[in-house]
Amino acid sequence: MKRISDNTAGKIKLTILRVVVYSILIFLCVLCLFFFYLMVINSTRSNAQLATGFSLLPKENFFKNFINAWNDSSINIPRGMLNSLIIALSTAVITTYFSALTAYGVHAYDFKGKKFVFTFIMAVMMIPAQVSALGFIQLMTRFGLTDSYIPLIIPGIAAPVVFFYMKQYMESVLPLDVIDAARVDGSSEFRTFNTIVLPMLKPAIAVQMIFSFVSSWNNYFIPALLLNKADMKTVPIMIAQLRSADYSKFDMGKVYMFILLAILPVIIVYIILSKSIIKGVTAGSVKG
Repeated sequence: MKRISDNTAGKIKLTILRVVVYSILIFLCVLCLFFFYLMVINSTRSNAQLATGFSLLPKENFFKNFINAWNDSSINIPRGMLNSLIIALSTAVITTYFSALTAYGVHAYDFKGKKFVFTFIMAVMMIPAQVSALGFIQLMTRFGLTDSYIPLIIPGIAAPVVFFYMKQYMESVLPLDVIDAARVDGSSEFRTFNTIVLPMLKPAIAVQMIFSFVSSWNNYFIPALLLNKADMKTVPIMIAQLRSADYSKFDMGKVYMFILLAILPVIIVYIILSKSIIKGVTAGSVKG
């Protein structure tokens, strides 16, 4: 009887703990999504309706705001989104590929100075981008690469944070025996990496592509210093330009629609790659 009562008490405690944990998670989820929901609601309201105050119910001005924002003559939203999409997609692809390739070299090869290389890359990860920004801008100006997407894409090859994640993930899922077997079969190193290693890294690649895409899409600092032509500016620069708008003609409904359009590609990329996020994060954080 005592054992049964102990089991019952244990189950009750476990149930209470689950209820508390799920309640906290639901609260945090609602808190995170509330502001996004509020932005969507505000994008359906007119400037006059927004001036009246807070509302949780959508209005009828969604398509009007969309047309006004899309056809705005001062801020070319379609062009800005295309520019940001080109930069973000290109950066995400080369960042994940070359970081995985670098991690593969450090993981699969045993060479002199291997520990130093790993330590050096980790040290570079600690240096903020703002520290080297001035020198980088001067160098790009000297090379004539201002108003060009090259300085915004090519530096993505060197991404210490992504390298570290890929290296840890490889230690979890990529045994060296697989690589040795491919070498015995006569496979070249690049073929081994592209046809054997990369498919094993799909969850990690999906996770890092999302992070790299979002980071590049939201990047304002370096593009604002390099891009001067109006038809080459990215979405964050255009959003910043809203601060200098004429407030006598300021349409908040159009502004909320602009912000909604700005984050829409990020949501789409997340939805496409979301199936691999939990699997990738879990496998990458736990060494098997």
